[in-house]
Amino acid sequence: MNKESVLEKLQNDEHYYGDFGKKYLSNSDIGTLLTNPLALGQPSKPSPAFLVGGYFHTAILEPDKLKKYKVIESTSRNTKAYKEMSGGELCLLQHEVDTIELMTDKVLANDVCRDLIRGINIDYEKPGITELEGLNWKGKADIVNHDEKLIIDLKTTADLNKFRWSASKYNYDSQAYIYSKLFGYEFVFIVIDKTTHQLGIFDCSPEFYERGQDKVKRAAEQYKLFYQSEDFDPQQFFINQTL
Repeated sequence: MNKESVLEKLQNDEHYYGDFGKKYLSNSDIGTLLTNPLALGQPSKPSPAFLVGGYFHTAILEPDKLKKYKVIESTSRNTKAYKEMSGGELCLLQHEVDTIELMTDKVLANDVCRDLIRGINIDYEKPGITELEGLNWKGKADIVNHDEKLIIDLKTTADLNKFRWSASKYNYDSQAYIYSKLFGYEFVFIVIDKTTHQLGIFDCSPEFYERGQDKVKRAAEQYKLFYQSEDFDPQQFFINQTL
């Protein structure tokens, strides 16, 4: 299968996150490979924060797909009404949706953010593949702005003033590095504070990309050790450090 056919198939989320897409590593694997390589490929448990983030992305990038989300009028997920209506499924609460709609309006009301997101020569949810450290990697960019030659990623944060710390904790540095290699453009984060709705636009320094590259190298080393070394016994693996 040639690259164009692969990218066309990865455009579909079922293939991107399914068995076909699992042939490729992605930034979401970085944390697992660096902390618990044996857990690679295990499904992650859905969380309210992840669901809220997904709705926010969809509201800005693909508003026609918002109908796929189930929304329940309830004060919390512990009420009897929520448990009956959700049927055990993780659902959005109406007040969460109301907040996301306010955040969406805030982002798109800002001229700079709107121009970056709603420009003319733009791709949304664009997949890419490349080889890094001798391994195949994939990614799907929120926004590729070809006029500005930028990859733009939308983030929500609990505290905008701590986004630098979050960027390291949640491996946004390795994301920026991988995506810059996938698409050949610089990487920019558009971030909104979930409490204050303050906006931030964060570009990436050479040092930020370098830290991301270092994580990719270390993650690739772990992958090769745990999954490509025939004589390796994971039961004998341990971390040795001096305190």
